[in-house]
Amino acid sequence: MREKKIYRLAGNLNTGQSYAILGDDGRFLKHKHAWKAYQTLKEFGCATFPVAEGLARLEGSKVYPNLAALQDKVDVVVPCLHAEKLADLMSEVQACGAKTVWFQEQNWTSEFQKQADELGIEVVKGCILKHKIFTRPFGFFNPCYWHGLHSPKVPKKRW
Repeated sequence: MREKKIYRLAGNLNTGQSYAILGDDGRFLKHKHAWKAYQTLKEFGCATFPVAEGLARLEGSKVYPNLAALQDKVDVVVPCLHAEKLADLMSEVQACGAKTVWFQEQNWTSEFQKQADELGIEVVKGCILKHKIFTRPFGFFNPCYWHGLHSPKVPKKRW
């Protein structure tokens, strides 16, 4: 059996950890950022768990209604919602047993940072898509290609 290769991501994160992608049904079904983050982490070979109320399945995978349903299953929570919809995020993260929150672009606030520091939760900021390898020449048209030009890249999982 082949040994799984682990790649480095942002901060202290890597592809050997498990991730909960926190979104809502619209962000998953309409292929918004939550769906893109979920797909990208799956392509990297990470254990991924989509979390959204009102959605039972996503492309054959079980969707969890909240973070409490993932008790001790995830290492990292990736919120893909606006900050207004994440009122008690840090207490939910602590309750589910995750040690890190990976904030995507424009949903981090200093209030979240303050709460995380009080609870001992590590915060990582930056987009997941920066670590994806985009095919050329069409990758040049994707802004994530340019934002992540010097970020470590992860090849797709080979089936």
